[in-house]
Amino acid sequence: MTHSMPKESVWDYPRPPRVEPTEYLIEIYTHGLCLARTQGAYRVLETSHPPVYYLPPQDIQMQYLRRNARTSFCEWKGQAHYYDLQVEGQVIRDVAWSYAHPTAAFRVIQDYLAFYAQKCERCLVAGEVVTPQPGGFYGGWITANLVGPFKGQPGSWGW
Repeated sequence: MTHSMPKESVWDYPRPPRVEPTEYLIEIYTHGLCLARTQGAYRVLETSHPPVYYLPPQDIQMQYLRRNARTSFCEWKGQAHYYDLQVEGQVIRDVAWSYAHPTAAFRVIQDYLAFYAQKCERCLVAGEVVTPQPGGFYGGWITANLVGPFKGQPGSWGW
């Protein structure tokens, strides 16, 4: 069942970004598997970006995920570590990321995982299938209630 979400402009989101809990049901499906299902997620909001949802590991089927050697650095959250999905003999590289030692402002998402929607079959927020944030690098999830344009769209690099 789809839950109606209020309209939000990503241009009203803060910079530096803010983390907040969300009560919406977050679901991730891939390879016919419900990989994650939670109402205990957080979302990170940053100017010009759709929200990035961080899910608690206890609500994820972690046996399908393997941490790999890739890392990246966020000036706000710290060093991220990436995960591969291993299911049905297939490996999907860098499907998710997390922060083992986030900065103080983002401590609540320590060890929570965020997923790239474009690397999963379906990701849902409150029953709505999301559209991945354009550009490949960013992990935001676009829902119908969001007003853009979104960072990552053609011509947005200079924002």
